[in-house]
Amino acid sequence: MAAIGAQKLDGAEGGHGTGILLFFLGMSLFTFNDALGKWLVADYTVGQVLLIRSIGAFVLLLPWIIRGIRGLLTPDQPWMNLLRVTLMALEVATFYFAVRGLPLADVMTFYMAAPLIVTALSVPLLGEKVGPRRWAAVLIGFVGVLIVLRPTGAALSASALVALAGATLFSLVLIVTRRVRHTGGLGLITYQVVGTGLAGAATVPFAWVPPTGFDWALLLGLGVVAMGAHLCMNKALSLAPAAVVAPYQYSTIVIAAALGWAVWGDVPTPTIIIGNLVIIASGLFIYYRERQLKGA
Repeated sequence: MAAIGAQKLDGAEGGHGTGILLFFLGMSLFTFNDALGKWLVADYTVGQVLLIRSIGAFVLLLPWIIRGIRGLLTPDQPWMNLLRVTLMALEVATFYFAVRGLPLADVMTFYMAAPLIVTALSVPLLGEKVGPRRWAAVLIGFVGVLIVLRPTGAALSASALVALAGATLFSLVLIVTRRVRHTGGLGLITYQVVGTGLAGAATVPFAWVPPTGFDWALLLGLGVVAMGAHLCMNKALSLAPAAVVAPYQYSTIVIAAALGWAVWGDVPTPTIIIGNLVIIASGLFIYYRERQLKGA
């Protein structure tokens, strides 16, 4: 999935347009990365996809890792960072399991509920206060999730539940990332890459499908594309505040739907479209309400 826990960085007003374009490019790269992953997990195990894509990302990160090795070996809050890495590995694996059985846009719809889940969980886990308006938005957003799930015996699928579990894990990653925000961007990405790779490596002795030469390039390319997306988003947040670019994350659902239609012939159903609109509207309300409360 997309970038994790971006922090608010103020940039010059004149750079906002470039920041928005870079953020959109980063989100597009993440969505392309997800689509490529869906393509590859049809033929290869989730574990080896995690391992090989992590190798590609690690090679790209290596020059920065060498320069910052001392800080990486002595992280702040090591146990919280370990928890974040564990949740991240589970979330990425869950995402790939979900896209095996569902169209990419359907899975992305569940992930659009992450801001709602974060708002709900921030009360017990972070001690934050949520007012009645935001609670109402959360409840309305979960109505959108129910519309997408269609919880009947005939329509509710295991893949849909896995996708919802992935969205919940993604939300927990966002919450834990708030707690380890002083670790620094290089540390967060490096631990994420190494942890996900080790999780994938643990499964390799039990299931391995030998990739072809071209598929090796695609599998390694997953990590390279993801790192490119991170670089775009980090640069975007140095040019424009997170408050300016954050709403553009919802562009991923449009890109995912277009890729799903072009590659797999998946056409979003009316319930997916309606549920998506409800979820996005609720998420945007929570986002703008938080801006008002913070005086943004």
